Amino acid sequence: MDSGITDAEGRPGAITVAAGEPGRAASPRLGIRFSSPAGESVWSCAPEAARELAGLLLRAAEEAENAPGDHPITVAAADLRRGDVRDGDRAMTVESARTDGAAVHVTWRSGAGRSWTQAYAADAAITLKRRLPDER
Repeated sequence: MDSGITDAEGRPGAITVAAGEPGRAASPRLGIRFSSPAGESVWSCAPEAARELAGLLLRAAEEAENAPGDHPITVAAADLRRGDVRDGDRAMTVESARTDGAAVHVTWRSGAGRSWTQAYAADAAITLKRRLPDER
């Protein structure tokens, strides 16, 4: 399975992360290894730095996912799914959508982390700036 991680030339690579540094016994650090057809890079970092990197990666991933797409798409409220991002000035991501007869109850999450639920007619048109692929 392709991880989606590539080197600078776009060739697929693999990252492995392990507790401890390669070649050292009982190290309070993490070892990180990136392997691609171009070669291999090995790094290490303290647990605090790894947590900071993880946070930076999460924020960057959310920013990339919430970036406007080429063309907004419109779907019926009944077709909303988790991860869809509403088109507009502020980031609003679908946490859940539940159909109850002719109404759909959508729980949104803002970029600031607040959540709220709104009811829509099942056929209400909702414009999205981004939609994740079906295979999630």
